[in-house]
Amino acid sequence: MELADIPAILILVGIVAYAILAGADFGAPIWAVTARGEESNRLSESGHRSMAPVWEANHVWLIFVLVICWTAYPEVFGSIFSTLWIPLILACLGIIMRAVGYVAGGVSMSRAFTILAAVASLLVPFALGTVIGAIVDGRVPPGNAQGDIITAWLAPVPIAIGLILVASSAYLAAVYLAADADRRGEDDLASAFRTRGLVAGVIAGLLAAIGLIVLEKNVSAEFFDGLTSGLGLVAVIVSGVAGMLTLIMLWTRRFREARFMAAAAVAAVVAGWGIAQQPEMLPGLTIEQAAASDEVIIGLLVAVVIGLAILIPSLYLLYSLVLGGRFDPLSVPAADAAGVEEPLGPASRRALGFVLGAAGIGGLMLFVSDSGVTLYLGLALFLAGTAGGVVLLARSLVRTPPV
Repeated sequence: MELADIPAILILVGIVAYAILAGADFGAPIWAVTARGEESNRLSESGHRSMAPVWEANHVWLIFVLVICWTAYPEVFGSIFSTLWIPLILACLGIIMRAVGYVAGGVSMSRAFTILAAVASLLVPFALGTVIGAIVDGRVPPGNAQGDIITAWLAPVPIAIGLILVASSAYLAAVYLAADADRRGEDDLASAFRTRGLVAGVIAGLLAAIGLIVLEKNVSAEFFDGLTSGLGLVAVIVSGVAGMLTLIMLWTRRFREARFMAAAAVAAVVAGWGIAQQPEMLPGLTIEQAAASDEVIIGLLVAVVIGLAILIPSLYLLYSLVLGGRFDPLSVPAADAAGVEEPLGPASRRALGFVLGAAGIGGLMLFVSDSGVTLYLGLALFLAGTAGGVVLLARSLVRTPPV
């Protein structure tokens, strides 16, 4: 693996995270319009309670992908955005519409805001899916606006992948919301989302099968061979198996396990795309050819390491609080109600003192060192100590185990 490959791997990781987190966020409002009256209100309210604390945080992965792409592969970034600016603007408008639905609609959204949020939830994954489809189909040549701004994304492969992403978002949302409703003891809502998850899972599976047929007839032989052999085939099989296990777990009401299996199914699809796409990023442009200089990539990777040292513990804290019900105004965790759990036990206090001490020593080494081994060791101690401290504090705040 070359240095130029590392940012591409990070981009793929970011896309996976965005797909399994923001995908569920976009899928949630779709289900509110599948019912009317009180049932629609309850589905909408349940989705809002589950997704509102995290919907904005999920977009950090989209920003992560964009920043790495324009820094490490500027020609690729310029080519994609100059050719596919229409679906990208549509995706931005959908994200804004989604925010309007949350902020202006509140928990008890009116029917108009519910429909607005649902339209946005259909628009964003479809538009982003057409962008991926256009890249897969080789419709984004290198250079400024070298591809057709209409046919590049309104073609069989982009449309097929756009529809798959819409179905996947609805599928993830139903599975996640069924698990949340089950955690809150809302059995009727869990059953409603369970039924929708089963339907969406079958539809997503059928669309994926149709998508393979569309890919075979339209994409390059190199890409399709990469997807149907070697590691690409492994990713496809993992996705199919995980999807089937998700349906089985939904049917048997094992909602917690179903949530992880659903995420694995979607993650495997994205991984398969990345495996099949390499070594080319755009037609005739390999990863190595598209990459910026080594100095730029090294600086980028240093910034990414520092950023992730802050981001990952912060997201751990956020999602632990959400999954533990700490942000749910209608659900008080039992540990809080009892008021008997100590925030930090003796062992945790000792560990916290150790990691904060390591962070302090590392910070001092950074302050007094100009270069060499001492500088890198100080950076490692500071980052590891800071991350460990945040994780320990996060665990102390989460007094109910995540489910």
